[in-house]
Amino acid sequence: MSSKYKVHDFSKISFNIPTPDLLDIQIASWKDFLQEDVLPEKRDNKGLQAALNNTFPIEDNHSNYILEYKHYFLGLPKHTVKECLERRISYTVPLKIKFVLHITDENDKSSYVQNIEQDVFFGNIPYMTESGTFIINGAERVIVSQLQRSPGVFFDQNFHPNGTKIFLARIIPFRGSWVDFTTDIFDCIYAIIDRRRKFPATILLRAIGYSTNLDIFKSFGLTKKISTSKKAELVGKTIVEDIINPDTGEIILEGNTTINNENLILLKKNNSKSVEILNNSKENEVAISVLTNTMLKDPTSNQEEAVMLLYQNLRSGEAPAFDIANKFIDKMFFSTKKYDLGSVGRYRINKKFGIAAPIEEPVLTKEDFISVFDYLISMRNGKNGPDDIDHLGNRRVRTTGEQLANQFSIALSRMQRNVRERMNQREAESLTPQDLINSRIVTTVLNAFFGTSQLSQFMD
Repeated sequence: MSSKYKVHDFSKISFNIPTPDLLDIQIASWKDFLQEDVLPEKRDNKGLQAALNNTFPIEDNHSNYILEYKHYFLGLPKHTVKECLERRISYTVPLKIKFVLHITDENDKSSYVQNIEQDVFFGNIPYMTESGTFIINGAERVIVSQLQRSPGVFFDQNFHPNGTKIFLARIIPFRGSWVDFTTDIFDCIYAIIDRRRKFPATILLRAIGYSTNLDIFKSFGLTKKISTSKKAELVGKTIVEDIINPDTGEIILEGNTTINNENLILLKKNNSKSVEILNNSKENEVAISVLTNTMLKDPTSNQEEAVMLLYQNLRSGEAPAFDIANKFIDKMFFSTKKYDLGSVGRYRINKKFGIAAPIEEPVLTKEDFISVFDYLISMRNGKNGPDDIDHLGNRRVRTTGEQLANQFSIALSRMQRNVRERMNQREAESLTPQDLINSRIVTTVLNAFFGTSQLSQFMD
């Protein structure tokens, strides 16, 4: 057979590509979690350090005691890896934490009568071997990295049985309340917090600070100010705000009224120099109609009513006072104690909407809500499509360190309740940090995670 096929021989090409360290993702994540080789005062707020910072200081109901966390340090393993495998025990290191218990003056809560400093043993924690594994009861185990949906905002669409497109948005944080927004067949936007009852989404906007209809339309850039002398530009347009007589305080023209010649005369009599009207140019039509439809379903008209109604919806009961209800809603989205988007979530939201919110502050901002609404309206306009949830750009790897930090957070929140109970029961004379801390809680949670979690697997 004639060799009309040209033969290429690739065996002579040398590939000088170094083999990557495949264990590095596990080991680096463990180092980040413990920050063992970093001086306590120079540790970053991540991993174990972040879990402890988020829990402490703990104080009792009357602020008599305040338990403050200083820093943690690790001991050395008791046995070598080989001994642990032979003797069927776990390869662990002791974790100790330095606490200070401040006892406050009964008459002046801002000054301390006594400060008791103590190193508290916090239990033995499993320690990673050089090959990225853990030894639990003599068996070598691996914590598998998890591929999970990134925190951030996701947009989706589906179809109503009558064929209308329904658009959905969901804000997913690391921890905190999930918020869903959905349109319906009548072009209203509804909000659902933590999968409870749905309510017109303008209630949420009013509750977070966009109190009046004018504030809401303004935040979307849908209004413009026009002088009352420009008759041709005003007739047939819609006023956004109530026009009030400055002398008597009575409402001359209600918001949402279309201006005609008679109304113009009233405005001039009232000495109104200019009015805010809806800028219903072609590109704003859909946005104005969606917001107007939503406002028609909204029983509230200002921030106070919205906050009280929202509190009732979430807490099922009358709100004691506006201040308390307002604090509750403020904490829900804008406080790092209750809400955390994670730097990943904050970065993705910034990128999606072109916002410049600081990544170190992983909570929602008021602009985020406006941007989500804007995007939903642009989907309704046909300018943007839904996101692909299965796309790897919308997923992230959750490594060993992060999973363990999560377990520590769970254990510490249980411990927090325990510490508070003990503080409330005891008298000042006899209390020390050692009496308050029950280290068994942490070891129980960690043992359960390493022993029974689906992500903790035997090393084959």
